[in-house]
Amino acid sequence: MSDSSKENKSYLRSAEWFGTADKNGFMYRSWMKNQGIPDHEFQGKPIIGICNTWSELTPCNAHFRKLAEHVKQGVLEAGGYPVEFPVFSSGESNLRPTAMFTRNLASMDVEEAIRGNPIDAVVLLVGCDKTTPALLMGAASCDIPTIVVTGGPMLNGKHKGKDIGSGTVVWKLSEQVKAGEISLHDFMAAEAGMSRSAGTCNTMGTASTMACMAESLGTSLPHNAAIPAVDSRRYVLAHLSGNRIVEMVNEDLNLSKILTKEAFDNAIRTNAAIGGSTNAVIHLKAIAGRIGVDLQLDDWSRVGRGTPTVVDLQPSGRFLMEEFYYAGGLPAVLKRLGEADRLPFKDALTVNGKTLWENVKDAPLYNDEVIRPLDNPLTADGGICVLRGNLAPNGAVLKPSAATAELMQHRGRAVVFEDFDDYKARINDPDLDVEANDILVMKHCGPRGYHGMAEVGNMGLPPKILAQGVTDMVRISDARMSGTAYGTVVLHVAPEAAAGGPLAAVRNGDWIELDCASGRLNLEVSDEEIAARLTEFDATAASTLIASQGGYRQLYIEHVLQADEGCDFDFLVGCRGSEVPRHSH
Repeated sequence: MSDSSKENKSYLRSAEWFGTADKNGFMYRSWMKNQGIPDHEFQGKPIIGICNTWSELTPCNAHFRKLAEHVKQGVLEAGGYPVEFPVFSSGESNLRPTAMFTRNLASMDVEEAIRGNPIDAVVLLVGCDKTTPALLMGAASCDIPTIVVTGGPMLNGKHKGKDIGSGTVVWKLSEQVKAGEISLHDFMAAEAGMSRSAGTCNTMGTASTMACMAESLGTSLPHNAAIPAVDSRRYVLAHLSGNRIVEMVNEDLNLSKILTKEAFDNAIRTNAAIGGSTNAVIHLKAIAGRIGVDLQLDDWSRVGRGTPTVVDLQPSGRFLMEEFYYAGGLPAVLKRLGEADRLPFKDALTVNGKTLWENVKDAPLYNDEVIRPLDNPLTADGGICVLRGNLAPNGAVLKPSAATAELMQHRGRAVVFEDFDDYKARINDPDLDVEANDILVMKHCGPRGYHGMAEVGNMGLPPKILAQGVTDMVRISDARMSGTAYGTVVLHVAPEAAAGGPLAAVRNGDWIELDCASGRLNLEVSDEEIAARLTEFDATAASTLIASQGGYRQLYIEHVLQADEGCDFDFLVGCRGSEVPRHSH
């Protein structure tokens, strides 16, 4: 870094710790020096925090120690000083009841770690589903220079000589076992072959979706979303991100200059083009709320609808993330959108100081099967379908690219499960009163009802229906669905049942109309009858009882917002900045 570039930055937060010759400066420097840090590292260099979600309990992120070392090399080379620190790692595969339950906790950890420490900028090491939004939420509430480095997807899964996708194959094979099409042995044989290397799910699940969201928002370097975890180019990108974050400090390129409303519009359009997860709806809303951008559920209709899905990846399509990267990755998708005037804001600023369009306009595209032309899409309209009606006054969502076209307009009889336990107890009952044209409805699985809003919305079909050769039914709940899952599944019904929403009033035999074309989700019961049913019992009683037991669950249930509001805590919304706190001595 040249002397002139050093002069561009007149103020460093870290100087409030290390830049004085008094008692406080003495103490801050002295204790840091017990790690063998020489004095010159404290003399006016930007201190770069490396926010690491490494954990052996988060397998997607288990390789992050090595990734962090490459970031450090880049920071040192550019004239900064790296300091690595751990934060709560919300690992999707192991955490119960759901990693979503601790997303906000992790974001609080990140926010306070940044604000309370001598950090001038931060590199966010993210990967597993909730780590990306959690770290961006925490950083957004501080608004310092920030760059995202994703861990990357794992290698393609292999089973019986064919590629299999993380998560997606689980849902598929599980249904085949229930239908009697394969044996339990065949099912178990796929277990080891599904996860062959470090990294996140290799499908367009939530992890890959959020990696694409981070890149389309402009918060990462180009190609960050898709480079496989074990590819050496992933470590080169980490090194270059370390270089770049030091330059961002000198340029005063704070996160708020990147995360604009225009950037979120670009991300929404991108989500449609890639066939991204419905979870992105909740996460982008939460990130926007932290940085102060007014992002609404209806923006997904305004910007996303009418956008073709061109990325042919599981669970919507055929291929996996390896092929996506080899085909050109996200820059190729953005270039394809931009050339057709389908990229809303080409001039949106990104972390490398260039516009989004400058980053992608010359991007190569190597495979038209994986990244299809817009006139030969996987799905003609892949934008998230936002639904409203007397069953979802505040909205619900459906992912068209993963749904059955014939079920996108459907009227059926409700088969109701009061909660997930009720569903598990009854779904395999051969005497269950259910027919192929019915609609499965599950309650009390929203943010409060299943504290954390677990990914149980893609209810497996009854075995008696699967035995008929039926592979999809309309399903409705206030739950979420894994980005690796598929089906005609209505999710995020708001308000949820446990908040007294109309979903709590649905009874067996009620008729429900779903019309994705008009964005309508209606329970064919009068408003008066719905109101009367809701007075018959207290839908909020169960979650209130859980909250009374104290702990983080009480904090969560009492303060979590509904799905249409991003499921953040009400007291965390907004940017609180990075003002340096008072001394500790």
